[in-house]
Amino acid sequence: MPKLKTNRAAAKRFKFTATGKIKHRKAFRSHILGKKDTKRKRHLRESAYVHETNVKQVRALCPYL
Repeated sequence: MPKLKTNRAAAKRFKFTATGKIKHRKAFRSHILGKKDTKRKRHLRESAYVHETNVKQVRALCPYL
């Protein structure tokens, strides 16, 4: 079986925790921030975990992380 390549775009976007969960940054925080209220922007600063239905897909993109 040949080695698998890690998808470099996915490797930059996801971090794997010691317990096996996958963290990611929330979307909608890069521009057009004037119309979003402070509370919404503050909650977007927090990191989130990949939903259990998508974990298998992310692991396929990052087989060695």
